[in-house]
Amino acid sequence: MLSTIVLWALVGGALWFFRTTGALVLITIISVLTLREFYQMMHASGYDPFDKFGMVFGALITLAPWWVGAQFGKPVHLLLPLATVVFAVRLLGERTPENRVEALSSTLFGLVYVPLLLQYFVRIVTPMPGDTITPDDRLLLALWLIAATKFCDVGALLTGLAIGRHKMAPQISPKKTWEGAVGGMLLSMGIGALFAWLARGHLPAHMTPGVAALMAAPIAIVGIIADLVESVLKRRANMKDSGATVPGMGGVFDVSDSLILAAPVGYFLFGLP
Repeated sequence: MLSTIVLWALVGGALWFFRTTGALVLITIISVLTLREFYQMMHASGYDPFDKFGMVFGALITLAPWWVGAQFGKPVHLLLPLATVVFAVRLLGERTPENRVEALSSTLFGLVYVPLLLQYFVRIVTPMPGDTITPDDRLLLALWLIAATKFCDVGALLTGLAIGRHKMAPQISPKKTWEGAVGGMLLSMGIGALFAWLARGHLPAHMTPGVAALMAAPIAIVGIIADLVESVLKRRANMKDSGATVPGMGGVFDVSDSLILAAPVGYFLFGLP
């Protein structure tokens, strides 16, 4: 609980005092630290990804919509192909025949799954030419998405502890239940509606409390799926937590996991340019 309060204070403080710049820095830090823990799990699974240079590309890919797209008007999709070329060249001289395929595939999957998807938070908060909403309103959209996603985790945990009986995926995550998933989705919808009501006049006109509640439902569903995906990775690596960065919660990946799939879905639902 203390870690949750501190994390929300950090997010709120960064957005309040530093606005778009604070959001961009925070998203990039979370993306790189999540990717770092992803690569640690790949090493524990017996693979040998190019982790250090991968994290450099991860930071660039995360920020690409801002520093390439918004600042210079260049295409933002070129970094991943460039990374593929770089790691394919390194592969021939820096890995053995026994792990070359795993090294390349785990490195590139990490870049696609973590920074390329979290990049959509950068797309959400980055002001664009011809915007119909203000930069601060974009920050509220990002905050709405985080709240709708993470409160699903809270609702799923509390409901599962209280009335959870039917296991959702016992071979992947034995503690998750269908009752918990339903409770998490309902809380996510409620928080989404409440947030939209409190921020009325700042969110897009179509995001009424009712619409926001409906939008929160798929956000909650993909958040649960993303949590299960991380559980698959941790089981393959024989790890209970992705790290120990956040006391009581595990690693950064354990906190950001549900946001990874929620980011592109939220961006699509918002209908942003």
